[in-house]
Amino acid sequence: MDIEKKSESMLEHEILSSPLEMDPDILAAEQNPSTPLRDSLRRFAQDKRALISLAIVLLMILTSIILPPIYQQIGPVLTLRHGFLHAKPSQYHTPWFINNESVDTGPSSLYWLGTNYLGQDMLARILAGIQVSMIVAVLVVGLLDVGLGVLFGVLAGYFGGVIDTVLARFTDLIFAFPGLLFAVLITGIFGQKAIEIAGNNGMLILVSFTLGLTVWPQMARYVRGQTMQLKEQQFIEAARTTGSTSLQIIIRHILPNIASLVVVAATLDISGAVINEGVLSLLGLGVQPPGSSLGLMINESITNIAQYPYETLLPAAVLAVLVLCFSFIGDGMRDAFDPRTKD
Repeated sequence: MDIEKKSESMLEHEILSSPLEMDPDILAAEQNPSTPLRDSLRRFAQDKRALISLAIVLLMILTSIILPPIYQQIGPVLTLRHGFLHAKPSQYHTPWFINNESVDTGPSSLYWLGTNYLGQDMLARILAGIQVSMIVAVLVVGLLDVGLGVLFGVLAGYFGGVIDTVLARFTDLIFAFPGLLFAVLITGIFGQKAIEIAGNNGMLILVSFTLGLTVWPQMARYVRGQTMQLKEQQFIEAARTTGSTSLQIIIRHILPNIASLVVVAATLDISGAVINEGVLSLLGLGVQPPGSSLGLMINESITNIAQYPYETLLPAAVLAVLVLCFSFIGDGMRDAFDPRTKD
């Protein structure tokens, strides 16, 4: 009996004196508690297709920003027009410089992606076209789609009444008229006036405004529906009983809870904005020469597609990659932020 008591006391002493070894997964979970945002980001990180698409888009954007100033320092001084013009790489490696002595050339050490029918640098014009697509995406989605859509959607869903009625009728009017045809109509009527007022940038602003005007009502409908559901929740009622104003409730409770919906919808809308800008430029209603956009490059070279298909297929391929990548990113974010998605 004494031996058994002694062994039990020794075992108890060893258990109490030895440090507890915890499971690394449990320890990591305690140090980094799970949150809806972290769970969504983890699900997005598991989507290889979305991650690869995001990496490609970031690479294309960074290349379009970083490469041009470097590229414009590479190359010899060219003697053109029978010795009357000396062009530096900072001149002929720009999107608008015309070199009549190097027309429709393929890739070379001088022009890395060749030249078009005017002797303009294809690489410089493609990089400029990517920048134009990103500018349109930011203006259309970042300012108009998200800005107006969230503003009017929250107001209509939270307050209802006249605001909700006016928004509903306006969105019905926009949806009844095809968005791209509406953009063609507006740019065709006011395009020349916009160029006279703000130059080539005026057409870019007009295109962005027109596309944004046709996109944000859909975002407003999404936000309105989500806001109507949220305002009936108990935590909103609790906030009202504590004396919170409507503005405080919207900022502190409504907007954070609709953020994931807005991010997903905006990402999916980017691909539509990019391709619609390309279509308008392809029709000659977007960016005007000597400016550059991917759609304009296709428009300029499509008449010579039989002789020089490379000049048409290259910008078309870049545009297709951009649209597909944004679509894959949007799909990945939708799956990641959807609360019904399970591992």
